[in-house]
Amino acid sequence: MKEQEYINDLKEIKDIMNRSSRFLSLSGLSGISAGFCALVGAYFAYDILYNIGYDRTIIGQKKIDALVVIGIVTLLAALGSALFFTFREAKKNGRTLWDLQAKRLLINMMIPLVAGGVLTLSLVEKGFIGLAAPLTLIFYGLALVNASKYSVSELRGMGILEIILGLLATQFIGYGLWFWTIGFGVLHIVYGTYMYFNAKK
Repeated sequence: MKEQEYINDLKEIKDIMNRSSRFLSLSGLSGISAGFCALVGAYFAYDILYNIGYDRTIIGQKKIDALVVIGIVTLLAALGSALFFTFREAKKNGRTLWDLQAKRLLINMMIPLVAGGVLTLSLVEKGFIGLAAPLTLIFYGLALVNASKYSVSELRGMGILEIILGLLATQFIGYGLWFWTIGFGVLHIVYGTYMYFNAKK
């Protein structure tokens, strides 16, 4: 009986340590909603690139501007939905959404994201639009790996897959949108679903 009590005490101590060092309020629904936002964004990007006379060698400035707008709107929608479900998860578990762990998570995630975003926009402005999908996948993957130290371990695996997809996309520049759709859409939905049902166990 005492041995079982010790085991329970150790589990409780481990849980307290995890809560004090990691941001654990990420909801699987956050990933699922972000994935669906990415799929919708990819649909509109596909419409611009392919259904309105796509030329594989020349993409006009209007199309580039439209793609940038779609990217920004998709990002804001994904962040908004992810924050909504994360806030709901934190509230359900009686945790504070904005604490030291959340700050660490955000800072470590934003460093690669900002660097990658600035680099990608600079290259797109110079006409290297084909590198947009590979670079956003790679830097997003690096951001997830970096942030996984301060959150759920699943982020690391997802980050590594994003990096691999980004590197593969550099070899198939003309198919960047498909890699982007898989990375930001499908992977988010798959990992979000896994995290959602895993949290219920």
